[in-house]
Amino acid sequence: MAGTTEAPEAGPSTNRIGLGKKDYAGSKSTLCVGCGHDLITARIIDSAFDLGLKPENVVKISGIGCSSKTPAYFMSRSFAFNSVHGRMPSVATGASLANRQLKVIGISGDGDTANIGMGQFIHLMRRNLNMVYIVENNGVYGLTKGQFSATADKGSKQKWGTVNTADPVDLCALAIEMGCGFVARLFAGNTKMMKQVLQAAMAHKGTALLDVISPCVTFNNHAGSTKSFPYVKDHEAALQDIGFVPVYDPTYQEMKEGEERVVSLGDGSKITLKALDNSHNPTDRIAALSMLARSRDDAKLLTGMIYVSPKAQPVYAETQQMVDAPLASLPAEVTRPPKTVLDKMMDSLS
Repeated sequence: MAGTTEAPEAGPSTNRIGLGKKDYAGSKSTLCVGCGHDLITARIIDSAFDLGLKPENVVKISGIGCSSKTPAYFMSRSFAFNSVHGRMPSVATGASLANRQLKVIGISGDGDTANIGMGQFIHLMRRNLNMVYIVENNGVYGLTKGQFSATADKGSKQKWGTVNTADPVDLCALAIEMGCGFVARLFAGNTKMMKQVLQAAMAHKGTALLDVISPCVTFNNHAGSTKSFPYVKDHEAALQDIGFVPVYDPTYQEMKEGEERVVSLGDGSKITLKALDNSHNPTDRIAALSMLARSRDDAKLLTGMIYVSPKAQPVYAETQQMVDAPLASLPAEVTRPPKTVLDKMMDSLS
């Protein structure tokens, strides 16, 4: 039965670039009614509208699975490519290098990323591609009747009673280990936090990983599931109150020292973190990894900013010395060097 994307919040009829909320919409959702993925879609639409992103400057990339259908439900004016299972990172890398002016939004699932796509996920995290990587994580394969994925918690129970005996893959911990400078874990039902972090991720220069627990209402929303709406609501522990301050907002004033952490993002925007768990320093990489390990032992779902690098790192296109202009716009004499240049290169290798 087809679902619908959550209705957008009330607000101004147009944003700072003169577009309305409808300009960021897509097709009607065909996901199950109540699917957490539709909540994520609605927040992507809200965030892009509020930031004033130009849809034509965005490319949406996905793999295979329920999650990978969702790019059809937002920003229909953007570029899009639905790739094969587990291979979204490769296509996203190619698109980003071919046109540095595009903002890449990658949508994947827990099976698409943590099972068949694990190798590609790890290397994308190492390279610091300029993209937002969203994992719509429900712990099961929703298109093939609810088998456990690699992110399913140990002890979690399937709808028909099977108990998972394997330890889960923690995508946030892996991303931090691989050098990702923006890592957050969110809950699809916490729409306020999700919108704030999405805006910050879109402003971040480099890879931003958002691991969003997004319950599958058909196969993983029952008693015994650790990724159901009731379980996550009962076990969620928010790390911060999060506020996002765009670079173009002239009204921002920093609070007194000690009340908040302020981290600058790639475009000059700031994300403000008012700690609820005062022991967590989101700019401390080792502390973030230790906290994730403790939370698994304590069966707590920590949401919020897990790690934000205090230092900006060059993005992949910069380390590969890619030109600023889109490759498709370059003339043939630039993309096809003459024989004299090739001969000089060969001589340098001898």
